[in-house]
Amino acid sequence: MPPIQDHPLRYALANELHARPFPSLKTPCRAVYLAVKKQVGAVTRDREEDRRHLIALLDRYGTQHPQPGTTHFSGQIGQHMLKWEQHTEFVTYTVFMDGVGDRPFDPADFDVFPDDWLDQAPGFRLTSALIRVAERPADEAQIDAELQKTFVQESLAASRVIDDEAVVGTDFRIDPAGQMRFAVYANPGIGARRVGRIVQRLCEVETYKAMSMLGFSRVRQISPRMGEIDDELTRLMSDMTQSVAQPEQTLKALLSVSEELESLSAQMSFRFGATEAYEALVAQRIQVLREDRFRGRQSFREFMARRYDPAMRTVKSARGRLETMSNRAMRAGDLLRTRVEVQRSAQNQQLLESMNQRADLQLRLQKTVEGLSVVAISYYAVSLAGYVLYPLSGVTGLSKGMITAMVTPVVVLAVWLMIRRIHHKIEKDGH
Repeated sequence: MPPIQDHPLRYALANELHARPFPSLKTPCRAVYLAVKKQVGAVTRDREEDRRHLIALLDRYGTQHPQPGTTHFSGQIGQHMLKWEQHTEFVTYTVFMDGVGDRPFDPADFDVFPDDWLDQAPGFRLTSALIRVAERPADEAQIDAELQKTFVQESLAASRVIDDEAVVGTDFRIDPAGQMRFAVYANPGIGARRVGRIVQRLCEVETYKAMSMLGFSRVRQISPRMGEIDDELTRLMSDMTQSVAQPEQTLKALLSVSEELESLSAQMSFRFGATEAYEALVAQRIQVLREDRFRGRQSFREFMARRYDPAMRTVKSARGRLETMSNRAMRAGDLLRTRVEVQRSAQNQQLLESMNQRADLQLRLQKTVEGLSVVAISYYAVSLAGYVLYPLSGVTGLSKGMITAMVTPVVVLAVWLMIRRIHHKIEKDGH
C-alpha cells in the first residue's frame, strides 16, 4: 500500500515557524541594526533586488550566498555574524559583534555596512540602531548614572525585563550619527539565547514603531483635505435640506465628493490595516519583555502610552472619520437620488396626463372629421344616385327634387353605417 501523500506546502509551512530563530549572544556584545524600505510600492517590490543587495554585501566579505528564493539568512561576515530578514514591506540587517568596544555606541560600528553599498540600497533607511549589551554591575546606581549620561533624560525609558534578568534603556531618539541607541545590562550567567531574545525584541519594537508611524504621517498629509471634504459635504447636505440648488446639481456634486472619498479610502486601506497590525506587534513585543520599574524611571509601556499611543489614536480616529464621511455621502446620495426620482415620476405623471388630454382632443377631432366625412361622401353618393334615378322621373311622375329628397336619407344612413363598421373593425384589429 503506497504511503499517504503530503500536502505540497506541508514542510514549507512547518519550517516557516523555525525560519527566524533568536540569535545566541554572549555578554558583553553589541549589535548594529538596519531596516530598509522602499518609499513607494514596498509590498509589490522586486524581492530579488533585496537578495542581490544582500549578495553584494556578502561578496565584500567573501561569504557564501543564500539559497535562491530565501527570505532569511545568517552567516559570518569577517569577524561578525550577520542576520538578514525579508519582510512584507522592509528588509532588516543585524550584525552582531563581540565585546562592547572602547567607546560606548561608537558610530564607527556602523561602518560594517560600506558607504557605497548603502548608497545602492533598494530603498531608504527606515531605522537603524546601535545596541550595547554589557554585564550588569552590582550597583544599580552605576547603571542609572550611565543611562543619564548617554540618553536624554526627558524621554529616557528604562525597565527591568525578563524577570529582572536584565535592565534595558533608551530614549527613542536619533543621535547625531543618525542611530537609535539601546543599552542592555544583562545579569552574569544569563543564557545566550535569552540575551538574543532581548536584543531581537528591542529591534522589533523599534522597527514596528517606525512602520506604524508611517500611518500617522500619512494621516497628517490627508487631514487638511479630509477637513475640506467634510465642510463641502456639510454644505451640500444643507443645500439639499433647504433646496437651495437644483437636486441634479447637488447630486452631481455629491457623487464627486463620494468618488474622492472612495479614492482616499482605497489609498489608505492598506496603510490603516498595516498600522493597526504594527501597533499590535509593538504592544506584544513590549509585553513579552515583562517589564518592571527601574529606579522610578518610566517603562517602555509608559513611554508608548504618553508618546506613541496618541499618534495611533489619531490614525484610528482618521480611519473612523473617513468611514463616517463615506457613509454620510452615500446616505445623502441615496436620499437625493430618491428625491430626484420622485420628482421625475411626478413630471412623468404630468406628461402622461398631458398626453391623455391630447389624445382626447385628437379623438374628438377624429369624430368631427368622421362626421364631416359622412356628409361629404353622402353628398357625392346622392349626386351619383340622382344620375341613376332621374330617368325614372317620367315613369313615376316624381320630380328630380323629390327623387333626390327621398334618396338622401337612405344614402346618408348607408354611408354612416359603412364608416362606423370600418371604425369598429380598425379598433378590433388594434386590440
